[in-house]
Amino acid sequence: MAFEQRGQLRGLKVVEFAHVVAGPLAGSMLADQGADVVHVEPPGSGDAARSMGPTRDGTPLWFKVAGRNKRSVTLDLHDPDGRQVAHRLVAWADVVIVTLRPGRLRAWELDWKAVHRINPQAVLLQISGFGAQNDAPGFGKVGEARSGVVHLTGFPDGPPVHTGFSHGDAVTGLMGAYAVLAALHRRAHDPEFDGEWIDLALFEPLFRLVEWQIITHDQLGAIPGRSGNQLAVAPAAVINTYLSGDGDWITVTSATLRSVLNVVRLLGLPEDDFATTRQQLAGKEQLDQALSTWVAERGTAECLRAFEAADVVASRVFTAEDILTDPVYAERGDIVTVDDADLGPVRMQAVIPHFHQAPGHIWRTGPALGQDNDLVYRQWLELDVDDLEKRGVI
Repeated sequence: MAFEQRGQLRGLKVVEFAHVVAGPLAGSMLADQGADVVHVEPPGSGDAARSMGPTRDGTPLWFKVAGRNKRSVTLDLHDPDGRQVAHRLVAWADVVIVTLRPGRLRAWELDWKAVHRINPQAVLLQISGFGAQNDAPGFGKVGEARSGVVHLTGFPDGPPVHTGFSHGDAVTGLMGAYAVLAALHRRAHDPEFDGEWIDLALFEPLFRLVEWQIITHDQLGAIPGRSGNQLAVAPAAVINTYLSGDGDWITVTSATLRSVLNVVRLLGLPEDDFATTRQQLAGKEQLDQALSTWVAERGTAECLRAFEAADVVASRVFTAEDILTDPVYAERGDIVTVDDADLGPVRMQAVIPHFHQAPGHIWRTGPALGQDNDLVYRQWLELDVDDLEKRGVI
């Protein structure tokens, strides 16, 4: 289907030899902003993500979001002729995304050396478990564990806890998209640009985002640990999640001296006892216990009204149902309805972040397997693929 792309990245050509979460999410971030993203899948089975997660009437739901705004082509990379077509896609693309093991990439000539030879101006994003020189398999949960994040997550008397979604994969995809754009900026401004190879291991993005863990251990010899819904290293004295009299969880947080004083005034505690940061940190447990009691004695709505009036930053912990009925999400336009060939109208996250001058948009849900073979192979690459079709290579 012909379609005019919209968004910041209109005209950018991307091919991804990447399945499941991390690599495809990087491509999805680019596709949401108008890039032409070709998702390469094996004939017959397709990307494993097509069968992941919950289903409705036998139709998997996850891939409808994960594959949105992309073109799906089928290609058997085990076949030498299929690999020749893959190299044509590399030559066509501005950006190549790969998540295959490094040894397989070298064997199939989809590693940096081969990609750079085929297309010297291409940006290669290579995502792996442990880096491009290590052939060991890796998944996002292992990356989370190695990053230090899981050690910090949970309560002091309990086990480490992974977050409830593909955290490591998702953050790696996001950082991968950022890295691609950084390389493309240089390509646009450096006349001597000679391609770029982005080598990203699954543990590195989360490791980078926990800014204080390494310097804390290096300089103090301390190993930050689990602190429940508080933080091992918190910006200010008040941060926790409290159970209201209605049985709802409410998160209350502070990041400045003034924001803690707002809580102190709300609780009716003497301000002179919490006038400095040192005093606030020394009284952290007192504040936490007093706030826990205060919230437990009141209903959720009363708590939230009082917090708003006192300029205390707080929120009920949202479920998916809460998100779908929340006026702020609605005002922001963060949930959109998209027509799907199998399911009819479906709701999903809008394109985020919001651009006002040239916004991206969602023009399709995840495509059927191989839905764009004709468009990509015959029209874009101008290939004769009749024989490859007959042999099941595409």
